[in-house]
Order: sequence, then structure tokens, then C-alpha cells
Amino acid sequence: MQVVPNRTEQLNQIKTTDKWDIVIIGGGATGLGTAVDAASRGYKVLLIEKYDFAKGTSSKSTKLVHGGVRYLANGDIKLVIGALRERGLLFKNAPHVSSVQSFVIPVYSTFSKLKYLIGLKLYDWLAGALRVGNSISLSKKDVVEKLPHIEQKSLHGGVLYYDGQFDDARLAVNLAQTAIEHGATVLNYVEATGFSKNEQGKINGLTIFDRETQESYQVKAKVIINATGIFVDDILKLDTANHKNLVRPSQGSHIVIDQKFLAGKDALMIPETSDGRVLFGVPWHGKVLLGTTDIPIDQHQIEPRPMEEEIEFILATAKNYLDPAPTRADILSIYAGLRPLAAPTDKDSGSTKEISRDHKLIKSESDLITITGGKWTTYRKMAEDTVNLAIETAKLIEVPCKTKQLPIHGATKDRYHGHWSLYGKDYAAIQQLAQEDPSLREEIVAGYDYQAVEVVWSCRNEMICKVEDFLARRSRLLLLDAKASMVAAPKVARIMAKELGKSEEWIAQEIKAYEELATRYLL
Repeated sequence: MQVVPNRTEQLNQIKTTDKWDIVIIGGGATGLGTAVDAASRGYKVLLIEKYDFAKGTSSKSTKLVHGGVRYLANGDIKLVIGALRERGLLFKNAPHVSSVQSFVIPVYSTFSKLKYLIGLKLYDWLAGALRVGNSISLSKKDVVEKLPHIEQKSLHGGVLYYDGQFDDARLAVNLAQTAIEHGATVLNYVEATGFSKNEQGKINGLTIFDRETQESYQVKAKVIINATGIFVDDILKLDTANHKNLVRPSQGSHIVIDQKFLAGKDALMIPETSDGRVLFGVPWHGKVLLGTTDIPIDQHQIEPRPMEEEIEFILATAKNYLDPAPTRADILSIYAGLRPLAAPTDKDSGSTKEISRDHKLIKSESDLITITGGKWTTYRKMAEDTVNLAIETAKLIEVPCKTKQLPIHGATKDRYHGHWSLYGKDYAAIQQLAQEDPSLREEIVAGYDYQAVEVVWSCRNEMICKVEDFLARRSRLLLLDAKASMVAAPKVARIMAKELGKSEEWIAQEIKAYEELATRYLL
């Protein structure tokens, strides 16, 4: 069963299309959401991504679909209401990759309990009809039942509230598939290298370079959207050489540990860390994610690495709340993502707390549209705003947004065992594939239920080009257990080589490249 055209067919669209209505640079949450929005309205859309879909920040989140409890504390009610509405729409449109998650806030004073309960009751109320649960007060006994390893000294009880969880990279690939199903052309490993302009200085096309085939193409476009996250300034400099940076990256790091440290289905929310932020301990794919940090940095890179001070901060904070607490020896994987926050002005203190979390839309003199900021939860609304501006800029025929009720590829409420639910409606076709060739039932590494059939499926239907694409983003093994993923890499490389017609030399290069990458996810 062919779900989406393969990469070669997508490339052929570039060769046979004279002019695109909208070209999008960037295949993370915002770019892919924009492609879905524009294609579902009927526009001729091309999206290119320099690396793999969601290779950057979009696959390295805390895996939460949320309104932002912290933004509520900061008084940003409008941002919270918008995000809560989008959370509800995501649950409806992509139920296979998202779910409701319960959180427990342990409290160590009566005042704290009252403060958080009132705040979270407001949070529930702001969600309106899209509320996902009711916040309640918990006794000390209730908290210990839900979080058996919580630090009990001075524990007064807690507050239980509900929010959302999802698989970021799986949603990203489903958005790519959805865009293609609505007529878009979507390509990973294709880089924008330069713009072409008309006599009035308006952008009317760009040069792109396919990193897989080493070929360049000229494409014409009525309007171009820059949705490259932390790399928006690099694209803006292709347009205007002396452009002043818009984005100040902030690094958020996580550590991954065994689920025994929470020992239940509830997540832990620590409302006030030593630096005045929040920290989460979230059950995810049979492990626990602990994070995140928030550190302003000066340089952006595609594979940031958590700093030693961040790892120590997360462990030290966890030690105040968990008994036994995780140590460095318990860490299975570490990862970091860079948030594209709006660059601070001279008035800002430099703290990331003062930098806006909301998204910003900018139209350059050349008519290049740039979208930056925001977060995964609000990707759909960001896309809607961006396409509306693109229509206005390029004077396209106006078509209203359709994504509020648009099911994402794979959408189903059916639940399967373990990670299989993430495939949604594709699950049946994957099982059919394994039935036809029982050898594909083989696990790719001991201790995890990822199977060879998933690698084959990803080659045929999810546009993987590299071993990393499968182990980091189509499956999540790199983030769950970096060492196990290194053991799996040779087997994945061989299955891919057979499917994609690659050589022994390619296999060796891919294994080496993957090992170099995976070591960055280990202490």
C-alpha cells in the first residue's frame, strides 16, 4: 500500500512545475503546518527542508501539548487561551500521536497548595469546551500513591491537573504526508541557496540544491515563506546581506531515565526551580523525560548538546523531589533543542523570561515572509496566519483556512500496544507487510519492540534517506536509549540499503555517521 509518493516522484514535481503559488523553506513544525494549510486551501505548494523533517528543535521538545501554565503565572492570558484552544484541536485532528496526560504538583505548604489550585482551576476554565480534565486537590497520601518516589519530608499534599502529550517527530512526518495528500510537493535534504528578484526588487524565485542527488534547480514562486526556526536569520541574509538578527536562541535540554523513577502513569511538575522556572518529569514511551532548561546562547547549530551545567541542574532539582533520585549513571540519553525566541531589544535584561514566546510574522521589502517564535502547540494557528499573509502579499485568490477540522494523516482513535498507536491508520498496512514477509517481524534491537518492518515502511512511505532519520525521528530510539540505538544502527543500515538500492560503502558510511551523532546523546 503506497501512502504517499516517494522522494523521486516528489523531485519530478520540481522539474515539471513552471511556477508555484507558495514555496516554504523549512520542514519543522511551522513549515510543515504551513504546507498543510496552504495545500488544503488548493494552492500549488512546495516545501523544502535542508535536513530531515523536524531534525532541529521540532523533534527535541518536552513532548507537551499545553497552554503554558508558566505563561499564566506571567499574566499572558491571551497566549494561554490561544494555546489551550489549539491543544483541543490537535487532540481532535491527530488523536493517534497525542493524548491527555495527568500531572501532579507536590506542595510543601498550605499557601502553595491554594495558590496552584486556584491557578489551575483558572487554567481549566480558560480552556472552555476544549477542557481535558478537572484540577483537584490531593492529600499527602494521594500524592504518594501517584508518585511513590516523591520526597515526603514536609509534603503537604498536591494538586492534580491535566494537559496534553504528543510525539513531536511523528506528528511532523504525518504533517508532511498530509500536505502531500492535499497536492503539495514536500522534500527533505533540499537546501535554499539563493533568491532571484524582479526589476522592482521583489523575490520571484529561488535556487535550491538537492543534497542527495547533488543537483541544483531554479524554481519560480509567487511568494516565499521563511519558516526555518533558529535559522531564519541565515535565510534573511540571503535576501539582505546586512540583515540584523531577529532571533536569539534559547537552549532547552532534557535527560532521559528509566520509568522506575516515577513508577506510575502520572507526570511530575515542579513549579518553582532554583532559577524560578518549571521542570517536568514526564512518562514517555516507557521512559521518563526530565527537563527543560532555558539558557540564552549566542550561536545556533543543528545538533546542540546539553551543557554540563544543565545536566547538573536537572539532576540537582530532581534530587530535591525524588527518593531515590536519578544519578548520572541512570541517564539513557541527553538531548537539547534551541528555541527561536525574538531577539531582545536594548531594554531587555538578557533573561529568556523577558523574550516573547508568541510568534512573529514579518514581511521584508522584497516580499519574503518570515514566521518565527511560537511553539508546537500553536503550529496550526501560526500556519493559518502565515498563509493569510502570503495570500495578501501574492494577491492569490482568497480561500478560507480549512485546518481547524482537518484530520492529520493516520488520524484514528484506535489504540494499539506500545508505540504502534503512533502509526494510526497505517498500522493495518504495516502489519499486512509483515504478514507477507514474516522475516520483517525481527526486532532491530533487544529490549525494544521496534521491528524491521518499520524500517521498510519508513523507506517506502516516510521518506527516510539516512539511518539517523529512522532511529532519531521515525522511531524515537536515539532519544530513549542512545546506546541501544547504536547497537541497532548496522541492522537498520542494511535494511535501508536493500530497500533504497545502496552499496556496502553507503552502509559503512551511514553506520560511522550515526555512531558519531549518537555519542552526542551520551554523557
